[in-house]
Amino acid sequence: MFETLKAAPADAILGLIAEHRNDPRPEKIDLGVGVFRTAEGETPVLDVVKLAEQRLVDTQASKAYIGTAGDPDFNAAMQELTFADSVDADRLVTIQAPGGSGSLRVAASLILRARPNAKVWVSDPTWANHIPLLGGAGLELATHPYYDAKKHVIKVDEMLDTLSKVDKGDIVLLHACCHNPSGVDPSEDEWRAIADVIVERDLVPFVDMAYQGFARSLTDDAFIVRHLAARVPEMIVSNSCSKNFGLYRDRVGSLSVLAPDQASRDIVNSQMNNVVRTIYSVPPDHGAVVVAMILGDPDLKAAWRVELAEMRGRLREMREMLHDALKTKAPEHDFSHLVRAVGMFCFLGISEEQVNRLKKEYGVYMVGSSRINTAGITAHNVNYLADSIAATL
Repeated sequence: MFETLKAAPADAILGLIAEHRNDPRPEKIDLGVGVFRTAEGETPVLDVVKLAEQRLVDTQASKAYIGTAGDPDFNAAMQELTFADSVDADRLVTIQAPGGSGSLRVAASLILRARPNAKVWVSDPTWANHIPLLGGAGLELATHPYYDAKKHVIKVDEMLDTLSKVDKGDIVLLHACCHNPSGVDPSEDEWRAIADVIVERDLVPFVDMAYQGFARSLTDDAFIVRHLAARVPEMIVSNSCSKNFGLYRDRVGSLSVLAPDQASRDIVNSQMNNVVRTIYSVPPDHGAVVVAMILGDPDLKAAWRVELAEMRGRLREMREMLHDALKTKAPEHDFSHLVRAVGMFCFLGISEEQVNRLKKEYGVYMVGSSRINTAGITAHNVNYLADSIAATL
């Protein structure tokens, strides 16, 4: 049977990880892999997570299966974190999922059951894994304009024009905040204009919120979710706790659906749980219980907010530091988009040839599009990084 298979192409990010690991140069820099890092280059376990995990170890009495929907306390807490009081809770259902990727995959199967002929419109560019996750499940994908790679701004007018011609009932995948890979988000006025088109064309918003709290604040980063929830009859929201709780390997995420009414919500709930049963049966428990503990305890939640603000602040500081260094070392080039972007990612704005030169000659690793993870920048390496970029330019 297996003799018919051909080797799958290597994942670009995983390949970069291996190349960086095997590079003997002490000054090497990894700007590719999508994890938060401290000033020391470590991806930490948050202090508040350790506190919650210890409480879990001390109190958990069983490792028996949980239901297909996952931990109910986690689901309630994530629904509140996502929607607040923007919509009647009787229209909402939230289930736990194995990370944001698992959430997206369950959503894809739900869409196929509900509207198999619908297109899902994704931004150009979008997170690389959106395409295999959604398209691989069988959904038809199309792209709308989003990022101007020369001006480093959003093509708002082109995006609105394209969406205004999309067939009614199609689905629009939106990045709630910290757009991956560009790091450039719509302003609130631009979001309102996008929402107007969605409402006018009777489109279904599908919001991927993988970085809540990494751009401006937990509330500000959920703006488009809550704005749309108050205006549309139906919506899908995928959440991840990988970044804002640092629970990458524990695979913690949620999937929420807004339905027109309670009866429709109950039908959707039954279908979501049936999809889960046919894919992975039940989600992993540990990380979700940790999140539920943190969000359910005022002291732990306050401590989490402090750590989250520190992570957000570090990302912003590193953007500013690289921008300032490049302004000095490569003054003929404009890198102001580095400080206009938010979150972990943005495009450096150089060619693939220059990306390859940075890797070969200086040990600076990033994907071919020049998307960088700003968490890989530190006060210790920023001058070497800026010197390398300037020399390459």
